[in-house]
Amino acid sequence: MTNDTQAANNAGKNDWLQSYWMPFTPNKAFKANPRINERAEGFYYHTSDGRKILDSFSGLWCCNLGHRHPKISEAMKAQIDELDYSNAFNFGHPKVFEMANVISAQFPGDLDHVFFVNSGSEAADTALKIAIAYQRLKGEGTRTRLIGRVNGYHGVGFGGISVGGMVNNRKFFGSLLPGVDHMTFPYDMGSQAFTRGEADIDVEPFMKELEGVIALHDASTIAAVIVEPFAGSGGVFVPPKNYMKRLREVTKKHGILLIVDEVISGFGRMGAPNAATYFGVEPDIVTIAKGINNGAVPMGAAIVRKEIYDTFMEAMPVGVEFFHGYTYSGHPLAAAAALATQQIFAEEGVYDHAKEMSAYFEEAAHSLKGEPHVIDIRNIGLAAGVTVETRAGAPGARGTDVFLKTYENDVAIRANGDNLAIAPILTMGKAEIDQTIEALRKGLRAAA
Repeated sequence: MTNDTQAANNAGKNDWLQSYWMPFTPNKAFKANPRINERAEGFYYHTSDGRKILDSFSGLWCCNLGHRHPKISEAMKAQIDELDYSNAFNFGHPKVFEMANVISAQFPGDLDHVFFVNSGSEAADTALKIAIAYQRLKGEGTRTRLIGRVNGYHGVGFGGISVGGMVNNRKFFGSLLPGVDHMTFPYDMGSQAFTRGEADIDVEPFMKELEGVIALHDASTIAAVIVEPFAGSGGVFVPPKNYMKRLREVTKKHGILLIVDEVISGFGRMGAPNAATYFGVEPDIVTIAKGINNGAVPMGAAIVRKEIYDTFMEAMPVGVEFFHGYTYSGHPLAAAAALATQQIFAEEGVYDHAKEMSAYFEEAAHSLKGEPHVIDIRNIGLAAGVTVETRAGAPGARGTDVFLKTYENDVAIRANGDNLAIAPILTMGKAEIDQTIEALRKGLRAAA
């Protein structure tokens, strides 16, 4: 019986679920057979039907320290009793300034200034606005074009889906932002399948293509290029060796800002504070969210180089320098959770642990090669993607079935079409990695 048929047969069974329009979810199928998390602790969700589910996707790439870490919970409880909200426009509170200093210290070069938002989507749109406004303030107002990448994901704001390259996120919403172009996705399954880490291939064809796009529009019209260090939402696709360094060189040569979307890769996922450090590049703007405060309260940020910040400050000697912001920017509760999270990262050696576990995780993930319908496996740090062969006339159906069968084995991963993704909590050990892979192995065999 298909998921849709089952959903139809169970119509009306769970009426109390109907009012909530769920995001990025097949609502009919879910509400016929819901998966309800009632509480969580450590590595596990506890569900309404009495099950204990290993969270092998770190929430949604965000709970890097697991669930209900006592130090984060304590910080949030203390904060709500002290200051529940502070207007971010013309007012401040101590923790948000402290948090900006803690964050900027982790990023390379002079990425010294942090603009807080509430999500990765808002961080991406904020970064794009900063890039275009910066070029104008520099006297290069013709630089308004933006370049994204095929299969890229930068949230769901109009800016993010315009520079993003995931078809279903774009096709329903009209013409999107004008003046946007896209680079080729730097991955070919035919030649790179089952690559461990970064593929050792020539990246110059990708740079030549980018040079062609720049020549087509002329560099004087292009404000920024935006990319993910690895494509997480699309299914964990990893760039080839030297790709990020060459991308930085090409953009810098043409006076084009490089925006690196670290919403997924930031805060330990790669066994480093961030992907910019991991790849040895210094972007102009970085976007972050998710792991910044362990997903406890919505929070994100755009981090900019000192020269960009100074340009805004000097161009507007009085009054508001950047006409942008959100009601909940730098919310006290989010900042308290973030400070506690960052302290745990530093004091408990979380990044080092993630780095140490990466090799074991790689071996475990690639042990799935040869399982039914597995046509590709990719990994970097504590992230892995597994692609299953698409069923004829039913794209995404096999991936969904594997996801559901894996869940039946008490492990939560993620499926995006026929691409499956695993993102262990960064403090997990070998036992949890083994449990994850074996549950997925059973899921692959059961869904074949």
